[in-house]
Amino acid sequence: MEFRKLGRSDIRVSVMALGSMTWGEQNSEAEAHAQLDLACDRGVNFIDTAELYAVPRKAETYGLTERYIGSWLAARGRRDQVVLASKVVGPMGEAKWIRGGENRFTPAHLTQALDDSLKRCQTDYFDLYQLHWPERDVQKFGRGGTTFMRDIDHDFTPFLEVLDTLQDFVKEGKVRQVGLSNETAWGTMRYLAAHEIQPDQRPRMASIQNAYSLLNRTFEGDLAEVALYEDCGLLAYSTLANGLLTGKYQGGAMPEGSRFTVWQNPRYLKAPYMQPALDAYLALAAEHGLDPAQMALAFVNDRPFVTSNIIGATSIQQLAHNLKAADMTLSQEVLEGIDAIHRQFTNPCP
Repeated sequence: MEFRKLGRSDIRVSVMALGSMTWGEQNSEAEAHAQLDLACDRGVNFIDTAELYAVPRKAETYGLTERYIGSWLAARGRRDQVVLASKVVGPMGEAKWIRGGENRFTPAHLTQALDDSLKRCQTDYFDLYQLHWPERDVQKFGRGGTTFMRDIDHDFTPFLEVLDTLQDFVKEGKVRQVGLSNETAWGTMRYLAAHEIQPDQRPRMASIQNAYSLLNRTFEGDLAEVALYEDCGLLAYSTLANGLLTGKYQGGAMPEGSRFTVWQNPRYLKAPYMQPALDAYLALAAEHGLDPAQMALAFVNDRPFVTSNIIGATSIQQLAHNLKAADMTLSQEVLEGIDAIHRQFTNPCP
């Protein structure tokens, strides 16, 4: 397993990380523990979670994923062997069960969110604490990105104030590094610039966790340059496009217990050019005798702006299968074939 530096810190994370979004919805506590055991045995040291999980979000499952991680840490005693990341939700008015649905990045909200997450995870600190999505309104996070919002949103906590609160967490020893998620290039650079005003007194964003896959390479348009030049690497999620790139949904198939039986994400299913693009990638994998899921994951691992590839699974067999991509190197011929398809079907699932 390869390890890469998290931002400009001294933390090194495995190139493949274990995502946990399904735990508490599609996976039981025992299954979550089994996945954690297997991942760690295979060299994974990076675990990603969020206060929002399990997904699809609902009051009954809120925080269950973090609780499962907490019970695993308590049972195994491996806290010093893992890099643990969590996230605080942004505004989500319909989720009244999370701090009344307000979910701002004010000191009071961030403090409550962090303390509650630490308690659920049964740990004193997070190695990485991330803002799950911007507090301001942005045309991102699965909205397609084809139409910009009409009005500028000024109603958000100033970047400096957010960093000041996060710095308090660092001083208290509750957080080692901070990061972003579902953020834009402008937002990322504003946070980095805010740090530079007083670099010794405000933390620096170490990473950005955004969607990235063969079907969605929008990160390359602007954020990849930021990631490379600013040492704020991508923690890529949805790298199998909710399982589409495994090929298991071809021909209208809907395997029992699969993700789309629980949550049919419109980012993927309603994309008009998704199917021909998917067909082309699956054909390319078959042409070269590759497993399509492993090809898709190996492609993400290969990108120079990627710090870690966050993978999730609903079965232990899936996890073991997908982790094999950590040892794969795609040929130049395969990479050229991928880029040819991308030119023909550019980002069908943004």
